[in-house]
Amino acid sequence: MRAGHNSLSMTSLRRALLALGMVGFVAGAVPLILALQSDHAESRGVIAVFGPLIGWTFIGTGLFAWWRRPDNRFGPLMTAVGFSWCIGGLSVANPPGVFVVGFALGALPYAFLVHMLLAFPGGRLEGRFARALALGAYLDTTVVQWAIVLTFDTTRDQCGCARNPLLAVSGQTLADVLLWVQTIVAIGLLAGLLVVLARRWRAAGPTPRRVLSPVYLAGALVVVFGCASLVADLTGLSDGLELGIDVAGLAALASIPFCFLAGLMRSRFTRAGAVSELVARLSERQERRRGLRDALADALGDPELTLAYWLPDRQEFVTAAGQPCELPGSGSGRVATVIEAAGEPVAAIVHDASLEDERDLVRAVGGAATLTLENERLDAELRAKVEELRESRERMVRAAMSERRRLERNLHDGAQQRLVSIALNLRLTRGKLEDEPREAAALLDAAASELDSALGELRELARGIHPAVLSDRGLDAALEALVSRAPLPVELEHTPGGRLPEAVELAAYFVVTEALTNVAKYASATHVSVRAVRDDGHVIVEVADDGVGGADPRRGSGLRGLADRLSALDGRLEIEEARGGGTLVRADIPCA
Repeated sequence: MRAGHNSLSMTSLRRALLALGMVGFVAGAVPLILALQSDHAESRGVIAVFGPLIGWTFIGTGLFAWWRRPDNRFGPLMTAVGFSWCIGGLSVANPPGVFVVGFALGALPYAFLVHMLLAFPGGRLEGRFARALALGAYLDTTVVQWAIVLTFDTTRDQCGCARNPLLAVSGQTLADVLLWVQTIVAIGLLAGLLVVLARRWRAAGPTPRRVLSPVYLAGALVVVFGCASLVADLTGLSDGLELGIDVAGLAALASIPFCFLAGLMRSRFTRAGAVSELVARLSERQERRRGLRDALADALGDPELTLAYWLPDRQEFVTAAGQPCELPGSGSGRVATVIEAAGEPVAAIVHDASLEDERDLVRAVGGAATLTLENERLDAELRAKVEELRESRERMVRAAMSERRRLERNLHDGAQQRLVSIALNLRLTRGKLEDEPREAAALLDAAASELDSALGELRELARGIHPAVLSDRGLDAALEALVSRAPLPVELEHTPGGRLPEAVELAAYFVVTEALTNVAKYASATHVSVRAVRDDGHVIVEVADDGVGGADPRRGSGLRGLADRLSALDGRLEIEEARGGGTLVRADIPCA
């Protein structure tokens, strides 16, 4: 359903972009027609050439980028530059009403251009400084520009423009001050833009630079010529020199769409080159010895690149050493691209956020190294199992020592004390058999009671070590006995039927024992169900309750010990929220 909805959305978007393309073609022709009919000889030649050229190239390239990457704002921003440039071309018109629209919006394309360059290539403004520059550009080209429209008399100083019908405040001083403020602010904004572009280019790796360089170079030329033109306005250079600077700036502006396409083509060639270079390097014995991570880092131009390997059994990513790791989140400056084989995750390449728009390149490079990644994933999985086995053995040793101390303490404080008491009573009884037979009989009764208690405690201890019913009659009878002694209602839904290997029966029994103990202590449950079934060479044991939930093997030694006991049999313990509330403890035990 979602795929169909996405397909419908893409179809609607492409129809809208085609419609925008047709509107853009007409919009680009308007400045040309108006310039040819204009009475303002000073600027009509420049607008006649660069009006449609800049409008059409920005609109066409922007729509192409929008079509190619609908989720990226760079395409809409480039399209906005083209359309706003065409609207600004209305300033050459003879009718005052049409002229003033172009006059009021004529500076807006430069705000879109600043925003576009700051957002390239990801389409988002990164950092407070970039956002401040973009906001300043929009304010300078709208609020300040509109204030100028209300105060600037276009018929003075041989401006050569149509009459300004929105002139509200007469007087040259205020308009000159506003023009001076707008110019100084624009120079500062363009200088800040140049600093941002230079920093980003230096921080980018070799691969991103191939995409950034053409656009950044053209953008830098626009900034330089734009600053020069603004300085010329302030200092009053000769008209010929100022016109030359303006024409050079317009030529640089017109080249930006072509530079974007050039960067896109370099990106495609880079993708093919990076893949072929990586394949060649991985085929060399020295490179295989050096390591896949370094080869991928060189191919993608990110020296900080790391790899994480997917373990299907544990459903988590681990490092090459087998340690669990989390993929980076948003805002961390790092991005993870998951590499798949046959629809299943193999590994994740954690790279710099600057490569986020080159996910295809990252996936292509990762796809070329899939076989090597799979081999390294198996190595990481082996290291993870070794590490897990080591930790499990340490926990089992600690658990065994703790259980030994518990047994010693229980024997000393319970059965041993009772047996000592019985021995004392028997000695006293021996001395009173002839003289005080009644007291001797009472002592024998007390000794018999103590003996029964001691036997009961010994049976309980023996049941905790290895229940006799399990050895004698199997898991079915042991579970029935365990359920009958539970302190809350327990339903035994299913048992395996027939005997199982001793280690499997013992592990399954203690899974149910520990789960029922936890339910009685912590879950506040009113009902528990137990089932144990055979399933394709495995025994599946499940204990579900309707309690408060919250069981976690990481917070308790009992469940963790069960997980260790099961891992020794290549089994797995899972704990999850049961349907309708409560907890489900599930053990999967291989049973050959």
